[in-house]
Amino acid sequence: MDCEEVMLTVRITAAERALLRELARGHGGDVSDVAVDGLLEVIPALHDDACVLPLLRVLSRPAPFALTLWLPAPVADLLPLLGERLVRTGGPAAGPASAALSAALRLWLAGDRIALAAGLARLHGGCGAGAVAAVRPAIGAAAVRPAVGAAAFGAERVKVAA
Repeated sequence: MDCEEVMLTVRITAAERALLRELARGHGGDVSDVAVDGLLEVIPALHDDACVLPLLRVLSRPAPFALTLWLPAPVADLLPLLGERLVRTGGPAAGPASAALSAALRLWLAGDRIALAAGLARLHGGCGAGAVAAVRPAIGAAAVRPAVGAAAFGAERVKVAA
């Protein structure tokens, strides 16, 4: 029996959890969806063992909070491969999929808050303008230029009901 979503737990810091929730508020409030969007942005950049070193640095920092996320099965299927690469390059051997998810999510959340919100807005075809507004007051940034959105490239977001 194939499963459409997979539940995994990540370890993150309080600041990372707060940022993830802020970004989610601007995109319908679903933290898992925002995490998946972040993973889809960061995982393709990790194409070889040398690119995994930033993940190992992220994993070496303490992360006291556990957060449960629901990932689409195709995205979750990528994590064991990334986890194996982490193990090959000196990462933790226990729970490689969860460790890979935690590291990739934390690496994405380490980016500029405004850039993260703008990237989400682009991915969602401009429907995430609230996310940019939600994080802008927190850091006092200048206005962000509206994005064209993924729809302009023929991509559309599909949500599958479980």
